[in-house]
Amino acid sequence: MTMSELLRQVRVIDPVTGSDRQACDVLIVDGAIAAIAPQLTDYPADTQVNDCQGSILGTGLVDLYSHSGEPGFEERETLATLAAAAAAGGFTRVNLLPDTIPPVDNSAVVSRLLGKGQGGQGGQGRTEKFAPLSSPSPLSPQLPQLSFWGALTTGVQGQQMTELAELGAAGIVGFADGQPIENWGLLRRMLEYLKPLDKPVALCACHRGLVGNGVVREGVYSMRSGLPGNPAIAETTALAALLELVAAIGTPVHLMRVSTARSVELIATAKERGLPITASTTWMHLLLDTKALSSYNPALRLEPPLGNPEDAVALRQGVRTGVIDAIAIDHTPYTYEEKTVAFAEAPAGAIGLELALPLLWENLVATGEFSALELWQALSHRPAECLQQNVNAIAPNSPAELILFDPQHTWTVTQQTLKSRSHNTPWLGQQVNGRVVKIWL
Repeated sequence: MTMSELLRQVRVIDPVTGSDRQACDVLIVDGAIAAIAPQLTDYPADTQVNDCQGSILGTGLVDLYSHSGEPGFEERETLATLAAAAAAGGFTRVNLLPDTIPPVDNSAVVSRLLGKGQGGQGGQGRTEKFAPLSSPSPLSPQLPQLSFWGALTTGVQGQQMTELAELGAAGIVGFADGQPIENWGLLRRMLEYLKPLDKPVALCACHRGLVGNGVVREGVYSMRSGLPGNPAIAETTALAALLELVAAIGTPVHLMRVSTARSVELIATAKERGLPITASTTWMHLLLDTKALSSYNPALRLEPPLGNPEDAVALRQGVRTGVIDAIAIDHTPYTYEEKTVAFAEAPAGAIGLELALPLLWENLVATGEFSALELWQALSHRPAECLQQNVNAIAPNSPAELILFDPQHTWTVTQQTLKSRSHNTPWLGQQVNGRVVKIWL
């Protein structure tokens, strides 16, 4: 049975071609874009016609790295609830870090997870039909592609490398521990072994010895809060060392969780030198800084911690100029009991798959600081490039990996409106403007 849908006068944002078209008719037939024009009159008689004035049709969003609860911590998040949350937030591809129990450090675990997560090799080439967000089966073929990073070290402990070649052949999206590796000799050997495997490698820059017991970014606000400070040099010293390794060995590396102004400078210089690096920051580091910590809300306990105001400004500028290639979500679910403790005792992380697009749009695009195209590029096209993947342009005969976003849709963040099993977010109970209303895969 042919399924045909016409979106009338929708704004089309295509980060692949770099275009932002204000009013178009888009015809989607059987999971592919059939036609796009200022006005369409020729379409099948049984076509579902939707008035989409004020809404935005864009390429599906790609999350570079997030955390799953399953396996091992299903009370935090299952793959099913994570997929539902991703769909609700407009993410058609989500890449999960290996710090589960058991960790994703061998091919047997990869095979098990790929069976649950719908294949997990980047989401390319799929043309499943449209699914409403209320789909009763969150892991049906109509919901987002879940892919998995393979661990660099056994048990994600940073001490012994995994069977890299075997793991790389098992269907992982790339290699990452999701936390710093401070055994520099081991890291050097791993980068040498990884070079011929031609898989993405993602590394965190952090010197734990300099972090000490710090839980907020060191500065004026950390002193006012009375919380132990984590100095910016804990990130930048490790980053400088990582960049030297990349320069010496030549293995391409993605730099995760960039959070300081000085890091942006170091990355810009390294890119000017031609080093094969890409970089990402998280959505919360763009929106918030240490001033937000006056609430002592444990949901704001992050790793790395929120930066000082000048860090957030530099990160936003870095994303706009492309020094920072992509915005990651780093969705990190925790139960109510785990997070409802004193700020310094709370585990680091917050959920974000359902909140990132509306809050980034509301605070960066609606205010005029970012263009709509700049935001979409950093959430869709450029994250895919960091993963050595492609995003299809919004053009006739292209598979429809698309989302429909209504920036005027107002909703309240509650346990009932969130699809995620966990609710550790500082926006809980607040009203948000903007929501994804449909996805096509």
